Amino acid sequence: MKGNEMRRRLFFVAAIMLSTASLVTATHNRAGEITYKQISDLTFEVTVTTFTYTLSKADRPSLDVEWGDNSITNVARVSETFLPNDYKKNVYVAQHTYPGPGVYRIVVQDPNRNLGVENIPNSVNVVFSISTILIVNTAVGRNSTPVLLNPPYDKAALGQIFIHNPAAFDPDGDSLSYELTVCTKEDGKPILNYSLPPASRAFYVDSITGDLVWDAPTALGIYNVAMEIQEWRAGIKIGVVVRDMQIEVYETDNNPPVTSPLPDLCVEAGETVSLDITATDTDLDSVTLLATSGIFTATDCPATFTTLSSGPGVTRARLSWVPCHSSIRHQPYDIVVKAEDSNDDLQLVDIDNMSIKVLGPSPALLSAVPIGKFVQLSWAAYNTDQIAGFSVYRRDGASSLVADTCYDGIPPSAGFVKVGYAEGHNTITFTDTDNGNGLNAGTEYAYRIVAVYPNGTESKPSNEIVTSLISGIPLITNVSVRNTHPVNGSLMLAWQKPGQLDTIPANGPYEYLIYRARGVAGTDWELIHTLPTADLNDTVYVDTLINTFDTGWIYRVELYNNAAGNRFMIGDPGIASSLFITALPGDRKMRFTLVRNVPWINTSYDFYRQEGEDWQLAGSTNQLEFTDPDLENGTEYCYYVSSTGGYQGEGTPKNLVNLSQRTCAVPVDNEPPCIPALTVYSQCDSMYNMVRWTIEDPLCYEDVAGYNLYYKQTTGEELGLLVSFDDRDILKYIHSLPDYVAGCYAVSAFDALGNESPLSPMICVDSCNFYEIPNVFTPNGDGVNDWLLAKTSALVEQVEFRLFNRAGVLVFSTTEPRLNWDGTYKGKVVPTGVYYYDCEVFERRLSGLEQFHLSGFIHVIAEKGAGPGIIEEKK
Repeated sequence: MKGNEMRRRLFFVAAIMLSTASLVTATHNRAGEITYKQISDLTFEVTVTTFTYTLSKADRPSLDVEWGDNSITNVARVSETFLPNDYKKNVYVAQHTYPGPGVYRIVVQDPNRNLGVENIPNSVNVVFSISTILIVNTAVGRNSTPVLLNPPYDKAALGQIFIHNPAAFDPDGDSLSYELTVCTKEDGKPILNYSLPPASRAFYVDSITGDLVWDAPTALGIYNVAMEIQEWRAGIKIGVVVRDMQIEVYETDNNPPVTSPLPDLCVEAGETVSLDITATDTDLDSVTLLATSGIFTATDCPATFTTLSSGPGVTRARLSWVPCHSSIRHQPYDIVVKAEDSNDDLQLVDIDNMSIKVLGPSPALLSAVPIGKFVQLSWAAYNTDQIAGFSVYRRDGASSLVADTCYDGIPPSAGFVKVGYAEGHNTITFTDTDNGNGLNAGTEYAYRIVAVYPNGTESKPSNEIVTSLISGIPLITNVSVRNTHPVNGSLMLAWQKPGQLDTIPANGPYEYLIYRARGVAGTDWELIHTLPTADLNDTVYVDTLINTFDTGWIYRVELYNNAAGNRFMIGDPGIASSLFITALPGDRKMRFTLVRNVPWINTSYDFYRQEGEDWQLAGSTNQLEFTDPDLENGTEYCYYVSSTGGYQGEGTPKNLVNLSQRTCAVPVDNEPPCIPALTVYSQCDSMYNMVRWTIEDPLCYEDVAGYNLYYKQTTGEELGLLVSFDDRDILKYIHSLPDYVAGCYAVSAFDALGNESPLSPMICVDSCNFYEIPNVFTPNGDGVNDWLLAKTSALVEQVEFRLFNRAGVLVFSTTEPRLNWDGTYKGKVVPTGVYYYDCEVFERRLSGLEQFHLSGFIHVIAEKGAGPGIIEEKK
């Protein structure tokens, strides 16, 4: 214990000495960041950018860079740029070679931050530091950090929304995300008791756009904030850049300019982007429009941003860009547009952002021709040498995929699997052999291709072609249901007359053997008919007295050369099944599934529903599933399906029409309602959680009878029913708790028949932070603020609080959360002065009992008459 007290004493004395020395040092640092680009496997070029106050006498022609591998280099400044608002941009560049793979934190620190930063205690004595995480990992490839194109020199106005965007551009096309972080002091450590600037509504960073939003400043002064720009590649975080920046808040009657709405765009390479942007100012100040993005500095096909007109209170500019194939990447390009007024009182800005995603055009797939057990694809030339090749995708059966105007490649949900890659920008054919195994007869194969760019980005998908292997002699053309009945059903079986048999030679006479098996994939074959023929003109057989009500049937037709002494089967038999439909009743709807096993490709399925004595078309699809909506529960509906298709080879049968059996069913309410969307937020001062839920779909909402709300207090528990509502119009619940607002919630909806939806995604809220230690108190016996009392709640189970004087002597300690110190040490009130405290807090949270650390200074004012006025003067 004595050792701990000695260390605290030394720390406190050192802090007092640093405070005294810093007061006479000119301070100038306002903002900064560290970026890098990779030169080789282990060598990086690092750029340190700082933004300093030009009216300060302090200047840094060079800075020390701590590389994170226990080495330091003094780096000279290479450029200075003078910016508005008395800011100067300083750039320092150096190269460094690391000893090997690893995670390195580059740190630059410089005394000191400026005096009077409102949200950094004793800011003039706090070292200014910035850092960047650099990862050397050959598994993720070479990496360069994003470049921050928008300098942080803008001012904020009291009571008005302030927005800053760093305009981060990643030259590698990696994904970027953003979040707030804590400003740091010496050695890149977080500043103790740092707090976010006060806001009337919110202070946050948009994780997707990178907008830092202060909505809105409530107090004048200087504030420092920090944000992380995080790099992601293949779902792995590969780097972090921190921008530490200063925001000055002024009181002004000026209103910021307003930029016209900016759309997010998706364009193909070669298409023209021409977007006019307008900024207006209600004070009729002249306005400057600026745009920052990597598209303006691209080596190939750069974009332009040109002012079209400018007058009092309005400016128009045009963004023009014709992206080329070298612009294509998976991530969109972010563009930050800043409108800046020229008000004499205080210049204000409006920042908006937009994105442009550049996609490769869809290739044109021309054909998919079956050749034996293989399929040969061919496509049109892609007309650019900027691609590496083409990827070939296949799935069983036709898809309903419609190429998204903003999606590159084929979405996994479409069910396609990559089956090959054709290298070279001028390649136009590929043969699918299924890795040499050959494809399966009787299976429909859908193909699409995409162009692949050198960075791995895929183009928009091509059109789809469906094909199947041609097999069987004869080629079956029809297995069509003529009558639906469990006993007296019948089907028509038909095939194409075989030709050119004399080339085998097979000169006849001939004989057909017809086999049948139950089910569309049955294998229990039964010979049902023998059909001798001399000229092969018999091509139809009607199968009667079978059950077509409960099952489909599959047929095999074998053709034999039946010459005496020379009997043999000609080729492989033709195999095909009937089309069988299954009806699945739902709530006010009927769902259908189709099964068939045929060697031709069905391109459409027409669903017919009986209306009185007639049959009306209910809908069509090329899929094996269909839903007929808007029906009446409790009413019987009858259906059959007509399929249309044909073989893919030249000279093979086309326009084949086959009918399913007829089936009837009654829609019933057997489906739960939609899953509600849940939101939860904590009202800390009133100790309750506000739980809300919504169902946006009007039809789903009509089906709802009520809701079940589930809750658990900690993550280790199971969700249990908290409350149930039998009214669909109840869409919120106030969950009041005596001293604990942490917990997890989920909600479900149920209908009048008791069908309950799955639970919504669970939302958890942690306890609010209720523990605060005052930084001033006045134990002078006047009855006001005579006790040091911490703001706490029943969540805090205990503390370990220790208070030291300037000499490092422990003057007070307690485990009581409220502290309850009367300001005495050994029976006497301590002298007026600054005291240092160290406190461990044990608080019940969502995960259980958690410990966190607090430390800081308390100003004790023991003089008689000390009150709020004196406290304010001491500040």
